Amino acid sequence: MAESGSAAPAAATWADLFAPQHRSAVAVLATGVAVFAISTYLTAASLPSAIDDIGGADLYAWVMTTFLLAAVCASMLVTPTLSRLGARTAYLGAFFAFGVGSLIGAVAPTMPVLLVGRVVQGLGGGLLTGLAFAVVRIALPERLWVRAIGFTSAMWGVGNLIGPALGGLFAQLHFWRGSFWLLVVVAAVVMVPTARALPHNRVAPVRNPPIPWWSLVAVALAAAALSVASLTTGTAATVTLICVGAASLFAFVGVDRRKGVGLLPRLTYVAGNPLKWIYLSVAVLAIGSTTETFIPLFGQRIGGLGPFAAGLLGAALSWGWSTSQILSTTFAEGSRSRVVRLAGPGVLGAGLAAYGALQSFDGAGGIAGWFVVLFVAGCGIGMAFPHIATAAMTITTDDAEAARASAGVNTVQMVANAVGSAVAGLLVSFGSSDIASARYLFFGFAVVALLGIAVAAASVGRRRPVPIVVEEAS
Repeated sequence: MAESGSAAPAAATWADLFAPQHRSAVAVLATGVAVFAISTYLTAASLPSAIDDIGGADLYAWVMTTFLLAAVCASMLVTPTLSRLGARTAYLGAFFAFGVGSLIGAVAPTMPVLLVGRVVQGLGGGLLTGLAFAVVRIALPERLWVRAIGFTSAMWGVGNLIGPALGGLFAQLHFWRGSFWLLVVVAAVVMVPTARALPHNRVAPVRNPPIPWWSLVAVALAAAALSVASLTTGTAATVTLICVGAASLFAFVGVDRRKGVGLLPRLTYVAGNPLKWIYLSVAVLAIGSTTETFIPLFGQRIGGLGPFAAGLLGAALSWGWSTSQILSTTFAEGSRSRVVRLAGPGVLGAGLAAYGALQSFDGAGGIAGWFVVLFVAGCGIGMAFPHIATAAMTITTDDAEAARASAGVNTVQMVANAVGSAVAGLLVSFGSSDIASARYLFFGFAVVALLGIAVAAASVGRRRPVPIVVEEAS
């Protein structure tokens, strides 16, 4: 259980996190996130080869969008799953669903069947990432939370590093289905240590809430409208669908804040509470990360890279993410944590803008520049994310609300990834050439990242958690 009390928790080291009494739980949390991350970007790296084989180029962005929307829905099942099944069974069920979805993708004869597999994959993966954030509060003492979040979140970087490289390797070998077969094997193998690492009776200490269906419908409608907009040819139809997507996002906020139980915790909508700005900071970083879906495609089409090299190019963002995340959780404490929360979006935006500007440069020098600026962009994500997530976890001294705020980090990340993937596909469709498409995407998301500096500034105003009593919405 998490440590309680009014005194500040003692500083922890990495050795404390991997002490015998903690290392098994930490390994399970990290592995679940790593598997999800690997699947996300392994698929992105092998997808150009998949569409050459089974078709469905118009549905390129949908492969990611459907996966992430399913993950959002699954994240809503984290609390009831923990309450009813306990950590061990919940994790086993999540790995099983993930493996089944991977199997469907491995044998898919057409793109629609592949999308079905991605939905099932997303359901299992969404549970895995959601469980990681929910269980950390009840499996580890409070003084280890920042280290645990930093290490677990770094698995995104590790997974994103491994995923693009493996996906590109399978594509280079003309065996893109091997990407999915590998995930089937990994899911089956990981279930064995998972059955021993977690106790059956460890459950989330919060009340089992109903599922906020209307909020989910609004998010799904927004992502679907923006995704369909990328497939239309008429200006009027495209504008109409963009307006529908934007209106759905506004409707989500209106519906979610008026429900007794919404997709986000009630503290998000309490006047004067910085949680809304913390979540928006998470969303900015998550949206920036979705550019990685298209990097292997542009690497092949613009840079003339082979599938493996293009996969490594996609991993450059992750190298920066993983490296800076570990370093940031090591040195950024107190006021320095607020500095990296402000600097992160700016570094991300600068890296994305530089990548867009460098698209006209070819040859070895230009491609080397792509690797460097993508690494810088990834550093912006990694330096800020663990501190933003920790700020959400410590937003209040009320244990139940803190647990909801913590789980909300994963929810916001999944929603932002789903909507960001849809918007990415839309921006790419605006380009009249591959270079123009890349610039629309990376310049557009660079603007979002730079606006995130103002959002981060609003999120650091309150420095200490205070107990807040939240009234149920009528």
